[in-house]
Amino acid sequence: MIYFDNASTTKISDVVLGKMYEFMKTGFANPSSLHKLGFDVEKEVTKARKIIADSIKASPDEIYFTSGGTEANNTAILGVAEAYKKRGNRVVTMKIEHPSVTDSYKELEKRGFEVVTLDVDAKGYVSISDIENAVNDDTILVSIMYVNNEVGTVQNIEKIYSTIKTKNKNCILHTDCVQAFCKHSINSKNADIITMSGHKIQSAKGIGAMYIKKGVRVNNLHFGGSQEKGFRPGTENTYGIVAMGEACSIAAKNMEANYKKVSQIKNTLLKITNELDGVYVNGDVENGSPYILNLSFENVKGEVLLHALESDDIFVATGSACSSRAKEKKKIVDYIIDGRGGNAVRFSFSSENTVEEAEKVVESLKKQVPILRKFVPR
Repeated sequence: MIYFDNASTTKISDVVLGKMYEFMKTGFANPSSLHKLGFDVEKEVTKARKIIADSIKASPDEIYFTSGGTEANNTAILGVAEAYKKRGNRVVTMKIEHPSVTDSYKELEKRGFEVVTLDVDAKGYVSISDIENAVNDDTILVSIMYVNNEVGTVQNIEKIYSTIKTKNKNCILHTDCVQAFCKHSINSKNADIITMSGHKIQSAKGIGAMYIKKGVRVNNLHFGGSQEKGFRPGTENTYGIVAMGEACSIAAKNMEANYKKVSQIKNTLLKITNELDGVYVNGDVENGSPYILNLSFENVKGEVLLHALESDDIFVATGSACSSRAKEKKKIVDYIIDGRGGNAVRFSFSSENTVEEAEKVVESLKKQVPILRKFVPR
């Protein structure tokens, strides 16, 4: 089996699974309990919180645990908008965000906020000047993702943050770092809110985290407990938290080596653009994330090719797993270059993949694509 769908989710690593399993046997107590068992579990939660904070150069008391990236994005957007609505009514995002962001902005529009959605260029980059023009005294929130989940475009978050703050020092920048977390360098000084997820870094599902800069207000969306300083009530998913901390620790230590490894995998797979005619790269082939490669195959539907590769025990995607079964009106690739979305396939990698696997995928594509093109009406 060759699994090239790691942007959807990753296989939990053996080390993380072992750590989680051992903790499940002994760390079953509620961390809010006043007895020793509770305190012992709380210590493990605190340890994981610090590991995650250190990985983005933040303070542990700025990290809040959630159920995942989607909840974190929802909370960031809706919570900030409600907290600052007396200050202004304008919120800004871009067209190629994750559905958990775009749908949250649709909800804000229903609530009467002025939503500005920015275009991107042919490689998926949002224009700094467009951001500058969109931010005014009435703007309370901007959401720009760091690494795009479908085409791998890496936005210049540092420049975006400084541009926003120069125009309106009170405007909040939220950046979805789910695909960047422990893969690309993240510095909390370049954002007000950062959202992260565990299952993209070989941890368990059902756990995520938010960085909220000191002084930034985010209204509660949930009520009924004092956990996470009252921000996110309910008994903590301690097993998931410990797993995410362990996965973060491993990935952060090996970030540079992993980056080089997946770069080799991506470059190997890119050979298909020379081996077959009518294969196009969606995104920035040179400066995009090495963890994601999105290709369009002329005269071949992406979903058809997905299943053809599946017959060779190769697993890929055609877009975001969070909306793959929904009837999308327009794919993210179409916002970059119109008309390519239907032919697009996303290959995404982890540190467990190999160059040899990429070579096998190239051979499979050389076999499958010409066969599928024979069935296209002329």
